[in-house]
Amino acid sequence: MPDYAFRPLTPADLPLVRHWILQPHVARWWGDTDEEMAAIATIFDDPHVEAFVMLLDGAPVGYFQAYDPNAEDGHPFAGEPVGTLGLDLSIGDPGLVGRGHGSAFIRAFAVSAFARGVPRLVTDPHPDNPASIRAFEKAGFVRREVRDVPQFGRFLFMTCDAAPAKLAPWP
Repeated sequence: MPDYAFRPLTPADLPLVRHWILQPHVARWWGDTDEEMAAIATIFDDPHVEAFVMLLDGAPVGYFQAYDPNAEDGHPFAGEPVGTLGLDLSIGDPGLVGRGHGSAFIRAFAVSAFARGVPRLVTDPHPDNPASIRAFEKAGFVRREVRDVPQFGRFLFMTCDAAPAKLAPWP
């Protein structure tokens, strides 16, 4: 059985994250690479965002971040229950996409977050990204609505509420 783990992102990981963002299956869903990397570099000084490298059997395979949507003025998820976390992730290796790893990472993070008292997780895949939507649904997320927000673009708002019985550890 694969081991899914997270380790905190460090500045030394930024070239690897850039490499992942440049992969066609990831780049399609991200903005300008230089702008995205500049934003990721600010995470180290932001107490409202945690960034991680996803590890599959100890090997780095992708980027994961959790953030407090209530901490950013005008964020489209502001007003969610206190303690809610927004999630973003990208698997860098195209050979690992479509094999259940995304949902396994999401589920592993969710189980841990809910055990710490996080009441809700939210995410915002593009409505035209069925692989991402499917991964979040397999991890227990529910589709809420498609939103168009000028600063954030078009996205499918999805949520997953704390439900320990429903989110038992991955088999």
